[in-house]
Amino acid sequence: MAWINILIAGLLETIWAVTLKWSNGFTNLLPTVATIVVTLLSFFFLSQALKTIPIGTTYAVLAGIGAIGTVIADIVLFGETYGIVRSVCIGLIVIGVIGLRIV
Repeated sequence: MAWINILIAGLLETIWAVTLKWSNGFTNLLPTVATIVVTLLSFFFLSQALKTIPIGTTYAVLAGIGAIGTVIADIVLFGETYGIVRSVCIGLIVIGVIGLRIV
C-alpha cells in the first residue's frame, strides 16, 4: 500500500504543479485553491508512505513521478517541445524510480 501512496502523491504533485501555473502567481482564485488542496492531499499520501518506506527512497520516487508527470503535462497542456533528448532524460528518471523500487 505504501507504494500506491507514493504513486498517488506523485500524481497529485503533477496536478499541483499544473494548477500552480494556472494560478498565475496566486492571482487566480480557483487554481490557487486547487493548488492548496491538491498539495495537502499529496503531503497526506506522502506521509502515509513514509510510515514504512525510508525517506530517501520515498522522496526520490515522489520527485521522479512528479517530474515525469509534470514534463508530460507541460507537453500536452502547454505545448512544450518534445524530442529525443527529452525522451532519454525521462527514460533515465523512469529507470531510477524502478531501480529504487527494486532495491
